[in-house]
Amino acid sequence: MNKDYYAVIMAGGIGSRFWPVSTQEFPKQFHDMLGTGETLLQKTFSRLNKIIPSENIYILTNEMYLEITLKQLPKITKEQVVLEPAMRNTAPCILLSALKIKKKNPNALMLVAPSDHWIEDEAAFAKDVQACFDAAQRENILLTLGIEPSFPNTGYGYIETDKSDASEIKKVIQFREKPDYETARQFISAGNFLWNAGIFIWSAKSIAASFESHLTEMNLLFSKGMAVLNTSEEKKFIDLNYPEAENISIDYGILEKANNVYLKKATFDWNDLGTWGALYDKLGKSESQNAVVNAETLLKNATNNMIFTDKKKLVVLDGIEEYIVVDKDDVLLLFPKKKEQQIKELLNEVSRKFDKKYL
Repeated sequence: MNKDYYAVIMAGGIGSRFWPVSTQEFPKQFHDMLGTGETLLQKTFSRLNKIIPSENIYILTNEMYLEITLKQLPKITKEQVVLEPAMRNTAPCILLSALKIKKKNPNALMLVAPSDHWIEDEAAFAKDVQACFDAAQRENILLTLGIEPSFPNTGYGYIETDKSDASEIKKVIQFREKPDYETARQFISAGNFLWNAGIFIWSAKSIAASFESHLTEMNLLFSKGMAVLNTSEEKKFIDLNYPEAENISIDYGILEKANNVYLKKATFDWNDLGTWGALYDKLGKSESQNAVVNAETLLKNATNNMIFTDKKKLVVLDGIEEYIVVDKDDVLLLFPKKKEQQIKELLNEVSRKFDKKYL
């Protein structure tokens, strides 16, 4: 393995659209959502570990998840877990990890990936990443992997590329936010829009320079701690300064501003396990198109449902179609699949009425 290759796994989210299984105390990345024997975080780590040395893989997560992260990933040390004392979106945590890695190895090449993606063809994934690493080593560019859209999904951001460019790695024209259905259809018809998978590859030098140019205040905030990064004094500095960082994503803060952003179309299958509907799409189905995880079922006139229990419970449904049915501890969720994006909003209502009892 190349000792200049590093990975940063973002594992700090709450996964609120997977409630009630995903909670603030135990988010979805630490669950075995597909019944494979590995949690989403473990699966992501093992996939990256085939390309990148285990000692070069960092986990970005919240302070409250340190112990569970170390328990699930015995190959890493406590020093490889970069703890966020406050939730500030993706830009601050990526900058912090980039500065840590750059200080350790000025020639480092970085891959940044979420912890909750599902990729089956890991050989194709490794080949795509290698092509991006090679390009990032040759040039001062920021790369992202784009996914060929299979339908007009309104839950993903899109990336527009130059239609006339036949290169394997193309310059990005612009990032487009999550569209409405009609706009998504237009994107797909155009043929030069891909889903934004949120997987990035660049050199530590290139991304650090981009922060210096486009998020100057944040760069100054963290750069003043360079002397203590990767030392015993690092935590004190982060605890004091991290909450002062702007709450902004890497897409808004850097990628939509930089003029050296490129894209490689992914050759691997991909699923962003961000919602119950996404999990439903990934799982095998019965003849009635019901997807079932960890449950016994007796189903009549029940079709296209996503059924999940945490204790092998018997679920009996009659006349239920297109629903998410989840039983976990003291919460039972029955929610229309077509409204799955609203589960995040539903949590606000639950919080207002019941405080944090069920969160």
